[in-house]
Amino acid sequence: MSAQAVSGATAGVPSGELAIVQRVQQLQALIESARQVASGALPTSTTATSASTQGSSTDFASALQAATTADAYSAAGVVGATGLAEPGVAASGGSGGYEALIEQAAARNGLDPAVLHGLIEQESGFDPSATSSAGAAGLTQLMPGTASSLGVANPLNAAESIEGGARYLGQLMTKFGGNTQDALAAYNAGPGAVEQYGGIPPYAETESYVSKVLDNAETYRQSHPSTALAGSLA
Repeated sequence: MSAQAVSGATAGVPSGELAIVQRVQQLQALIESARQVASGALPTSTTATSASTQGSSTDFASALQAATTADAYSAAGVVGATGLAEPGVAASGGSGGYEALIEQAAARNGLDPAVLHGLIEQESGFDPSATSSAGAAGLTQLMPGTASSLGVANPLNAAESIEGGARYLGQLMTKFGGNTQDALAAYNAGPGAVEQYGGIPPYAETESYVSKVLDNAETYRQSHPSTALAGSLA
């Protein structure tokens, strides 16, 4: 998630601390409402996204637990001495070490794994220790408030970041009726901007971002035919 997600999410809001605070508050409010629905504290009708799509916080915690087991880390090729992946340690061979985690997270969240792969490539270049000046961190460049709301305790942990990014992108896919371009634009610029313009907002960064993620995804599909099949079934 780039700085555009902070500064460009709402038209007329200047870049800076105010925009950051507002963006984080919006995300926290949305997902907190979903969690309350899952726990029965609020009726389903009070949230923009259905409880069935969001899933309960328990379901997400289980997904994170599954993603962070020793077996998953072993598949990723980044197992440390403790049997758990070490934050900040890049997988050998670029993205190859993360393919198992990406495919698992994509399957859990109803995503095309090639698109999730393309997003991570664009966001961080598969550097799990990547950070931005706006405060985004990890493979999927989650902002602190977004990461916390999604249940991601450590954005620099590869498995947690992948699961959290997949979860957020899955929510956006549902919000925008399965439109991949709009969901990616919302990941970059914020859902408010996509709603305001009825599609990809006219931000050069966001337009370039969507194009590059989709190009990355197509390149990945060409070299991974099985992934292309999985995406068609998602």
